Amino acid sequence: MDERVVLPDEPVTSLEAYRARGGGAGLARAHELGPGATVQEVTLSGLRGRGGAGFPTGRKWSGVRAEPPESGDRYLVCNGAEGEPGTFKDRPILRRNAYQVVEGVAIAAFAIGASAAYIGVKEIFRPEREALDRAIREMQAAGMAGDVPIHVVTGPDLYLFGEEKGLLHAIEGDAPLPRLFPPYIHGLFATPQMGWSARPGVVDGDTPHANPTVVNNVETLATVPLILARGPEWHRSLGTEQSPGVTVCAVVGDVVAPSYAEVELGTPLGTLIDEIGGGVAPGRSVKAVFPGVANAVVTARHLDVPLSYEGFQAIGSGMGSAGFIVYDDTADMVTVARLFSRFLYVESCNQCPACKLGCGAVTDLLEQIETGVGGEREVEEIGARLLRVTDGNRCYLPEEEQALISSILREFPADFAARMEGRLPLPRAYPFPKIVELDGGVVYDESQERKQPDWTYA
Repeated sequence: MDERVVLPDEPVTSLEAYRARGGGAGLARAHELGPGATVQEVTLSGLRGRGGAGFPTGRKWSGVRAEPPESGDRYLVCNGAEGEPGTFKDRPILRRNAYQVVEGVAIAAFAIGASAAYIGVKEIFRPEREALDRAIREMQAAGMAGDVPIHVVTGPDLYLFGEEKGLLHAIEGDAPLPRLFPPYIHGLFATPQMGWSARPGVVDGDTPHANPTVVNNVETLATVPLILARGPEWHRSLGTEQSPGVTVCAVVGDVVAPSYAEVELGTPLGTLIDEIGGGVAPGRSVKAVFPGVANAVVTARHLDVPLSYEGFQAIGSGMGSAGFIVYDDTADMVTVARLFSRFLYVESCNQCPACKLGCGAVTDLLEQIETGVGGEREVEEIGARLLRVTDGNRCYLPEEEQALISSILREFPADFAARMEGRLPLPRAYPFPKIVELDGGVVYDESQERKQPDWTYA
């Protein structure tokens, strides 16, 4: 693939430079077509959400757009709060071309008839926030940001700030605690009559408003302007039939040169590892690849899987947000399982006891096995805990725990047997692959190991 879609080679640092690249053509085309036809163009393009779930973008927009007036206001939210381990994609997009993201936000807000649009980023993402502020200011002054007000909201460095329901709660000024219902049912500033999320001053006689809300991530919205400017056929010409287009991938872990790049969907996973990450060290081989912590592990026998939603689904995993953590044949999967389980434990929000207590118990049991104290009884207890960890869950986090840890147990029983039988030396230390920086070399978040389950740090 010769051209770049969302990740230009050089940063676009002014509106003049963005216009020189054709910026603004997508929004102008949307206004020519009108909201309904704009949604139709995105639908025809086959664009799927790049945040991890891969839900068809046009279908999401059309669902909210079709809500009746009595549902309340509509809102558009751009999720730029990435924190999935192994992932580094939205940040470089914002750094290199925040203008294209803002144009995508303006198009989406216009298409669904939004009253306002919000872009959520972590407060630690200072360069990204500065790029967004500059782009919004310049584009609004030039009349290139649409008629819907666009606000940037910062939030804490918490995994659940990037969960769409937790993100809405944070935009409203609260902690990022996931709600019971998805945004298209219970959107921004909704006023339910009663219940755990009822806002102060709401009484039984008030008319509830659902305020249906669309949440798309940065990369998804950055792709929209080019779809409008070039047409859905252009987007369909890239990628695969079920996964059209391109995506930004990161490859980290036991590779020679951890990095990221924009690639065409359908590229084999093994090719990504070699071309983006430089492959594993000489004499070593790939043992496991994790698409973040939300999906089942991918083993060496599936390195030919194409980078597509259908490809990863066919092998019992998921593409996630295209951040891949590679471990070579020296890795101890017991320790890796404990690291990932602990991450989900400390990042969970304590609203669902089955999740919080279950993830904590699984982490403790894995640590016992890792240190040689635990045996078959602990493995059986992990299995029992994983069956119950999703009881009453508000968000996807306990399902991640269930899918991920179960897959490691299933795919690497020899590692667990060797650890329990004392046939392995003490495991090597692994940095947890939550990425702070990947421009000019990978920097992992060293504070993650000090994080406590109440979201404080030891």
